[in-house]
Amino acid sequence: MVHTSDSSPAGPLIEIHNLVKRFGPFTAVDRVSFSVARGEVLGFLGPNGAGKSTTMKMATGFLTPSEGDIRVCGFDVQSRRLSAQRAIGYLPEGAPAYPEMTPRGFLRFIARIRRLSGQDADQAITSAINATELEQVLDQPIDTLSKGYRRRVGLAQAILHNPPVLIMDEPTDGLDPNQKYQVRELIGAMARHKAIVISTHILEEVDAICTRALIIDRGRIVADGTPGELLARSRYHNAVSITLDTSLAEQAALLLRAVHGVAAVEEIRRGPETIFTLFTTVQGEADTTLVDHVSRLVRERGWQVRALYREPGRLDEVFRRLTRGDRSGQQTKPGAAA
Repeated sequence: MVHTSDSSPAGPLIEIHNLVKRFGPFTAVDRVSFSVARGEVLGFLGPNGAGKSTTMKMATGFLTPSEGDIRVCGFDVQSRRLSAQRAIGYLPEGAPAYPEMTPRGFLRFIARIRRLSGQDADQAITSAINATELEQVLDQPIDTLSKGYRRRVGLAQAILHNPPVLIMDEPTDGLDPNQKYQVRELIGAMARHKAIVISTHILEEVDAICTRALIIDRGRIVADGTPGELLARSRYHNAVSITLDTSLAEQAALLLRAVHGVAAVEEIRRGPETIFTLFTTVQGEADTTLVDHVSRLVRERGWQVRALYREPGRLDEVFRRLTRGDRSGQQTKPGAAA
């Protein structure tokens, strides 16, 4: 039987509460709580060793938690593991598969495991092949495929049974830019009817496909919000960036620091051009007057400007700050959105 979103309950499709995983004295996941609703694409971010993969293995029923509760489509993952797993499409780290099998044979094997047969199996396999563009390598042994194609085989098996929940560990790992774009488009097309969790360390994935992002560090949630909400936590949020010819740098540095509303100036020289970032005294608001003041200075001085814009914020800066231990009181309580 193919599971679809129509057979899943109302409310969050993934519910995780106070999840803990200990390995001896080491706590890998520490009181993690979050939920994911239909239509959400959650980016699960964190440095290596933060607890991302461990959390995903527990959420999919492949690792038993030390404490906590997990429900997928209303099924308790510990007491009704098989029912929960039937509702999940899982792409694990490394996308393991039988290396001697071909993609075609592997997908037929997965279809049997998923209790698909006859026309249902044929349609599901064809749909997964088309979605992941595996047509050219269907009859090659999997161990002869490139990393990108092996990743796509893993993605094909995850979506084969049209599950209401998709949990994917680094889905674009090993893909070239065109393949990444195709996978992101596929995820976007599926997102309306599914709850999707993507574990990644690639921050551009958040802007590209995620409706929400959760950052985990040392086993604990340190941020949970929309991409826009996370960008608003950046020190670069609403800063003004101006790029000038380096020959103007010394003069510009003095004059830009004197502009009304400027609290600080960051200067980066890159060969023939210099980038100034002006931090505003207005916190948490879009201070359009600062851009106006800088534009007026540019006109008065007759400078040739290569770029002038207000920054939305920098997710990489937020990520580094939150995952190096300097949380400045901003750590999110388990289960609460930032």
